[in-house]
Formats: sequence, C-alpha cells, structure tokens
Amino acid sequence: MYLITVFGNLLIILAISSDSHLHTPMYFFLSNLSFVDICFTSTTVPKMLWNIQTQSKVITYAGCLTQMYFFILFAGFDDFLLTVMAYDRFVAICHPLHYTVIMKPSYGVLLVLVVWVMSVLNSLLESLTVLRLSFCTEVEISHFFCEINQVVQLACSDTFLNTMVMYFATVLLGGGPLAGILYSYSKIVSSILGISLAQGKYKAFSTCASHLSVVSLFYCTILGVYLSSAAPQSSHSGAVASVMYTVVTPMLNPFIYSLRNRDIKRALKRITGVPVM
Repeated sequence: MYLITVFGNLLIILAISSDSHLHTPMYFFLSNLSFVDICFTSTTVPKMLWNIQTQSKVITYAGCLTQMYFFILFAGFDDFLLTVMAYDRFVAICHPLHYTVIMKPSYGVLLVLVVWVMSVLNSLLESLTVLRLSFCTEVEISHFFCEINQVVQLACSDTFLNTMVMYFATVLLGGGPLAGILYSYSKIVSSILGISLAQGKYKAFSTCASHLSVVSLFYCTILGVYLSSAAPQSSHSGAVASVMYTVVTPMLNPFIYSLRNRDIKRALKRITGVPVM
C-alpha cells in the first residue's frame, strides 16, 4: 500500500509536470496535493514497517517530536489545500469568464505559499507546547505513531495549555477550512442547478467530482477516528481508524483523479504507454 501511494502520486506529479496542457492552477494544486500525500504517509508508515520487521516498537524522544511535527504539518497542509482547491472549483464554475483573470499562476503560487506558512506555524506551535512537558523515563503510546493527543495524555506535568492549543487548532484550523469547502460547494451546487441543459450540468459537476470525492474521503475518515476514540477500547479502534486517513486515503487519491479525469489519463498514457481505464 505504501509503494502504491508513493508511485501513484509520483506518476500524477510527473504527468502534470510533463504536459503543458496541465499547467493550470487546478493541476498545480493537484500536484502539490500528491506531493504532500507522499510526505504525509512517509511520516508514519516507514517507521511502522521498520517496527514490524524488527519486532521493535521503540522510538526516541527526539524522533517522536520530529514525527509529530511533520505529521501535523502535512495533515494541516492537506486540509488547507483541499480548501484552496474547493475555491478554485468555485471560481471556475461560478465565475467562468473571470477564471483566468482571478486564478492567475502567480495567485495560485501565492495561495500555496500561504498554506505552507499557516501549516508550518500551526505545527510549530503545537510541537513547542509538547516540548515544555515532562515525561517519565519510559512511556507507552497506544498507537502506531506519535499522535499528539496520545503523547499529551502521557505527560506527568500540567497539560492545560496543550489541551487549549489543540482545541483551538481543531476549531479554527479544522472547522475553518471545512466551512470554506461547504460554502464553496453550496455556491457550486446553486450555479449547477441554474444551468438549463443536462449536458451542461454534467460537465460542470464532472469538473469537481474528483475533488469532492477526495474531500469526502478525507473528512469521513477523520470523523471516524474521532468517533472511534470516543468508544470503549478506543486506543485499538482509534489506531485502526487512523490507518484509513494516514495510509488508505493518500493511496486512493491518485486513482480517484486518474480514473475520473481525461486529461490525466491522456498524460499518463503518453508517459507509460499504457492506456488508463
């Protein structure tokens, strides 16, 4: 699954970079999403595979903090980038005549830079609050990676500040992007319903179907993690549910975009020489 995730997303990046017809804001965002998906799954899966192979489940304090920092960084970037992609589809469908004026290449780069800065600052803040905590000599994390909530619960010192920062980040950085996506799609649906021809409706919907599928998969799996963590035997069920958004979702994203997009199919066929279904 990890190899499929890496090679699948690398193929998407290669297809977009090698085809001049795909040098548009939508595909620029998609290539960034594929890059981040590789990084996101690489923060946890290689270490997990090493643990399975060596039958050793040890991670150093520095290694745990590093893993936590990059996990939060790439998870936040994924979340913000999906919101930017929803905005891109909103402009394309609701303001098609102004799309090239609004979504200029320089503006797309600026949006991605803003997303990077916000993700780095958020990850840095949450990681630094963990750095101030004191722990016992040996602690056992009931997870397959250093998940921040699990780590904070094992601290011997006061965790009030950490809890407040995590709640603030969840509400502002989790709820904010979701609200932006829901608003964009409410406008998109309204615009699609206003199209008289059935063919026009299908064409408009098909341009955002892949993104909508990825968003649904991303948020549904995260919701599953939170619901499972609230249930009895939460540590085991929470770890199982976490596999969905740390491993399964990044693996499925290339399939979702390649199977539903003619431009990506054409670019992949030219690179590999094999027709994509």
